[in-house]
Amino acid sequence: MQLNPLTPEEENVIERKGTEKPFSGQYDNFTREGIYLCRRCNSPLYESKDKFDAHCGWPSFDNEIEGAVKRQVDKDGLRTEIICATCGAHLGHVFEGENMTENNVRHCVNSLSMQFIPTEFGENEDHSAVFAGGCFWCLEAVFKEIKGVSLVIPGYSGGHISNPNYERVKKGDTGHAESVEIKYDPMIISYRELLDIFFSVHNPTTPNRQGDDIGSQYRSMILYKTLNQKRGAEEMIKELDKSKIFEDPIVTEITPFVRFYPAEENHKDYYEKNKDKNPYCQIVINPKLAKFREKYGHLLK
Repeated sequence: MQLNPLTPEEENVIERKGTEKPFSGQYDNFTREGIYLCRRCNSPLYESKDKFDAHCGWPSFDNEIEGAVKRQVDKDGLRTEIICATCGAHLGHVFEGENMTENNVRHCVNSLSMQFIPTEFGENEDHSAVFAGGCFWCLEAVFKEIKGVSLVIPGYSGGHISNPNYERVKKGDTGHAESVEIKYDPMIISYRELLDIFFSVHNPTTPNRQGDDIGSQYRSMILYKTLNQKRGAEEMIKELDKSKIFEDPIVTEITPFVRFYPAEENHKDYYEKNKDKNPYCQIVINPKLAKFREKYGHLLK
């Protein structure tokens, strides 16, 4: 099981069973539609429909996703502690008999123990997507040419250490993949069109490999930021597998977005800076760009 990197504050709560200050948590006064995951292992814990305001200072739920939460006697011998059933992360405590809701139960959970995935981006939120599919120099070069894309940032995501760098990631032991974060205008380019481009410019059927680039840092991965992105990715993979466009089954991972670490400055705009002098740009990226431009000319800037 791969676990997400944690901040010192998250470690204090999740691993040392601490408690965040009341009314200080990110999800205390929070009513968006979506799902709450374990911050350490990404397992689904609670749905927003089961959240209610208990006026206690911590996020409260009167139901959990079936099988997601375990109960055990707290070290004080009085309360009932709740932990993630998958990884054992400390969540908080559960109380019964308070008559606050029809279910008559209250899961009192630390915000720091959870990660929220909204159903969709908010009205005033920037839309963004995160993809991994081999060398990030290639993906950056492709997505920078698309109308409606305002920013493409190469970086690292999906791993278990904090603040990775290129030299460490290329060893293949951090869990991170070379990725790109894409800021886009959904009125100009849809997420489905971005997915279509993503699947057309890399091979999503080769585990931990793109051409001569071998290692988990080159795996195919979609890191979704909303539940609608997750559903869209799942639907497209089903369609592609059914259509037999690829000879082998698609192995692209679909995983919730946790954190993105921008790459070092020398990796940004790499193709633009090196297209006339780097053999990789000429041998690998140039042919990929040519095929992309031929197929998606209508989407180019």
